[in-house]
Amino acid sequence: MLSRVAENLYWMARYLERAENTARLINTTGQVLLDLPRGASFGWDILLKVVGLDKLFDEHYTVANESNIMRFLIQDERNPSSVVSSIRSARENSRTLREILPKEFWEILNGLYLFIRQQAPAAAQSQGQRYRVLNHVVERGQSLTGLLMGCMSHDLAYQFIELGRNVERADMTTRIVDINSAVLLPHDGGALEPVQERLWMSVLKALSAYQMYRRHVDVHVRGTAVLSYLLLDPHFPRTVRYCLGKIEECLSTLPDNGDAMKSARRAWRRLAGLRWEGLTPAVLHEYLDQCQTDLGAIHTAVSAQYFYREQPKTQPPEQAAA
Repeated sequence: MLSRVAENLYWMARYLERAENTARLINTTGQVLLDLPRGASFGWDILLKVVGLDKLFDEHYTVANESNIMRFLIQDERNPSSVVSSIRSARENSRTLREILPKEFWEILNGLYLFIRQQAPAAAQSQGQRYRVLNHVVERGQSLTGLLMGCMSHDLAYQFIELGRNVERADMTTRIVDINSAVLLPHDGGALEPVQERLWMSVLKALSAYQMYRRHVDVHVRGTAVLSYLLLDPHFPRTVRYCLGKIEECLSTLPDNGDAMKSARRAWRRLAGLRWEGLTPAVLHEYLDQCQTDLGAIHTAVSAQYFYREQPKTQPPEQAAA
């Protein structure tokens, strides 16, 4: 397989997953804001820091209000991680690979691109439209993932798709979990418990994990239990542990995987080393940042080995920006 083909498949999967999870992140942040009690400290600007786009936002906007942030995260193509940019990039990466991908995949992806281009301005301005449009993005993302799983040979090309999807998914799961560590609640004693339960419930629902949590963990939503489930559960497809398992599984089918496998196992060790005693929001935030760094190291090792082995300093500007 040509390195260019492998890279396009890998990034196509990452961009699709990024669009879906950005939509999930925006919707769950809106839900968190609705559930916050009076005196709590949290705003849309925190969302920019969680996704690591605050500096890029400041380059293009002077005021960090809801309208500007929604336009930046949903519609603005100067942001390579906006929903519109991500879907456009996924479409461009898959356009030259139509002989490898199922025919229906291109049709659905192209339809999603045309939909989001038309609906993004309304979604950025209206809360009601936003929820509807972003839910459609999530549903179409799930349809595309299911189509690849059920209608494409699980060969070398599929392994690069799976690899990109799970690197991005694990990273975005840590960012969605990190939303709660940024919420500062007022000190009202026992009154905080139901608020915290609703906040963690929002996180579970953002990852479509609420029902499975109740089935396998507890009917009551408790912060430590939710964290343990979303980071360490080996069976739910959006947990960090499950994604790392899939990453390692994909790497095991690829040749010369030494450096990438070392990075994956380093991430495993960090995940296994988390201590729950005395876990404060600040410590949790630092830990999740380290998890994101480990996932970035996996990506760097994969890129160096399979995409830019002969020209490690050459990278297409679109992929480099992401």
